[in-house]
Amino acid sequence: MKIAVISDDGVSISQHFGRAPFYVVLTVEEGKVVAKETRSKAGHHTFAAHQPPKLAPGERHGYDAGSRARHESMVEAISDCQVLLSGGMGWGAYEAMQGFGIKPIVTDVADIDEAVELYLAGRLPNLMERVH
Repeated sequence: MKIAVISDDGVSISQHFGRAPFYVVLTVEEGKVVAKETRSKAGHHTFAAHQPPKLAPGERHGYDAGSRARHESMVEAISDCQVLLSGGMGWGAYEAMQGFGIKPIVTDVADIDEAVELYLAGRLPNLMERVH
């Protein structure tokens, strides 16, 4: 199994999926982390020239026509992962990850290694109030 974690520094979990420049990808075998690597991640910095459409009342961020393509480009680097840990993310990205077969988990645990250990132990809660 592979777990992707969004990060700004390779040590801690970033608070927002779209803004993080890196993924830390951990390979887990028999319940133990056996490899860790850093991968570049597309995100807001990649799409800076793109102006998101104005949302009508009741519409949510991340569901416009271009969002699917942006989310797809963000998932390319972790298409071999089954889980994504994040400190926060939009509903469009959350549901897009699910659509790509990746289980998103939003957490308030800052340390990557601690969050992964809690996940592997079945004790990392998915804090849905952090999805916006």
